[in-house]
Amino acid sequence: MMNFINTLRDIFKIEELKEKIFLTIGLIAVYRFMAAVPLPGIDPTQLTALKDQAGGGLLGLLNAFTGGAFARASVMALGIMPYISASIVVQLMGIAVPYLQKLQKDGESGRKKITQITRWLTILITMVQGPTYITAIKTQFGLPEAAFLVSGATFWVSSMILLTAGTIFAMWLGERITDKGVGNGISLLITVGIIANFPVAFLQEVVSKTENAGGGGIMMILIELIVWFVVILLTVLLVTAVRKVAVQYARRTAVTNIKDVDGARQYIPLKLNAAGVMPIIFAQAIMFLPVALGQKYPALNSLADNFGLWYNVIFAILIIVFSYFYTAITIPTNKMAEDLKRSNGFVPGYKPGEETANYLDSVLSKITFPGSLFLAALSILPAIIVKFGVTQNWAMFYGGTSLIIMVGVAIDTIQQINSYLLNSRYDGLMKSGNSNNRKSLK
Repeated sequence: MMNFINTLRDIFKIEELKEKIFLTIGLIAVYRFMAAVPLPGIDPTQLTALKDQAGGGLLGLLNAFTGGAFARASVMALGIMPYISASIVVQLMGIAVPYLQKLQKDGESGRKKITQITRWLTILITMVQGPTYITAIKTQFGLPEAAFLVSGATFWVSSMILLTAGTIFAMWLGERITDKGVGNGISLLITVGIIANFPVAFLQEVVSKTENAGGGGIMMILIELIVWFVVILLTVLLVTAVRKVAVQYARRTAVTNIKDVDGARQYIPLKLNAAGVMPIIFAQAIMFLPVALGQKYPALNSLADNFGLWYNVIFAILIIVFSYFYTAITIPTNKMAEDLKRSNGFVPGYKPGEETANYLDSVLSKITFPGSLFLAALSILPAIIVKFGVTQNWAMFYGGTSLIIMVGVAIDTIQQINSYLLNSRYDGLMKSGNSNNRKSLK
């Protein structure tokens, strides 16, 4: 506990870090405020039917990612999801489109152009998802006519403009947090949206266990919390686990003292879950199709329940497949082997170049399998937890995209703060060293 308090003191001693943290908190507060602003022409007191349908299933998951803005018919109803979709599309196109491949190799200038392309694609995706959302709230969610204070072209045009502006504003907030604040802004906005549902979900579970006969009372709540902390620990292990591939560098001559230095022995960290949360996002994007096609093909309605058996079987298989797919396209073992060769490094027992690339690819394939199984098991865990009497909203925090995103973002943010603290201490040592040198010169 004292270490934690001392760390907080160190954080607030660094003026730059303190400003970044306060800026991040302020921008997140703005995002949460905007998520509560309803679209003009909609009566927020008449949205009970929308909130009920967005309380579970795939719509509940989408509502969680937007921090409840989806169920409030907010100007932020689409949230940051169109930007994430655009980023995924651009990343996948970078494999096949030569122009994007060239931009990826152009350094900072190329990155800026890719960012601009992603922004324009975000607007196009919002222009498609916006009318779909407006049509859904008017025709599919059973809202009464009294919920719409304005109708016709005025409502459509104003809603489209505001939904697009809301997504662009959320994208801008995320980029500002990344550039000027602490952590990855886009991921933080999603995480804050997920956490916003936590108090309500937990209170619902407490009421369910304490007021219903046979619920188990406080003891059952304590057991659930213990299980939840164990799942969080396992998620942390999944996110941080790496396979260290030993690397040996050739002997070098140090110019400063004109003597040979033994070759430095380092390692290449290959992550057990190199694809991160992307396989789940890809799989869920495909599992949204049954919802869209359910009215035309009623047989697919059984796949619309994200707590159902067949949904989770197909979901788990898709996660395993996409884990291999995304790892293969994002971890270039050939390039890693070439970079290693240029820097006079080699993997002991393997020739530099193609043989090293094949070895790295083999290791990556072997560790991806248990990683994908673990990821799939973690993703379907909420459906298993529900069978033990846990409410659906609370079960969503036991695994799946929500928990992995929260854990990953928390680890990334903590690492950034730690790097600031280490740099500050290093600068302090350098300054004290310089001052001592100046004193000795005098």
